[in-house]
Amino acid sequence: MTLRSEMMNDRDLWDLAGAGDTEAFGLLFDRHARAVYNFLFRRTASASDAEDLTSSVFLLAWRKRTQVVLDRDSALPWLLKVADYAARTEWRSVRRYRLALARAGVARDEHPDHADEVAAQIDDERRMAEVRRAVRLLPRHERQVVELCIWSGLDQQAAAVALGIAVGTVKSRLSRARQRLQGLLVLPQER
Repeated sequence: MTLRSEMMNDRDLWDLAGAGDTEAFGLLFDRHARAVYNFLFRRTASASDAEDLTSSVFLLAWRKRTQVVLDRDSALPWLLKVADYAARTEWRSVRRYRLALARAGVARDEHPDHADEVAAQIDDERRMAEVRRAVRLLPRHERQVVELCIWSGLDQQAAAVALGIAVGTVKSRLSRARQRLQGLLVLPQER
């Protein structure tokens, strides 16, 4: 990939990927995979689930590259919307699986993931689970703007595009969410 292509915006790279340019798609992946992974890690509080879902998001992006037209210079809002759908679909699938096991009276054989033995990852997941529990208490519309603006670093305009709402609505939801979270999250020194 040339220096010129690395300076191209996402929309131009997306168009090239749609024409079959795998290097252009690879550059899009390099630009946004970390942001998608972080979004999903914050959603799931599981590193392995976030990795799997990130792969699913980019697989779907590759499959849809000729059908989806980006309306902004960045692909990130669209990728995060796909990530949101992927996480919700995964939760529904896991919930149905657990309900089916419970109805069948089958005990699940729980084997911890060997990666969870890494102390840093366990601590990260524990902290993220605490934050996720607090964010989960927010109304869905406020939770969405927190996930997009605060966790994923989208500006309010990009979040508005991803959610299909006005920028002013994003601003007011974000303000209310911040106020609620201040009351829900206890900092370590306050415990």
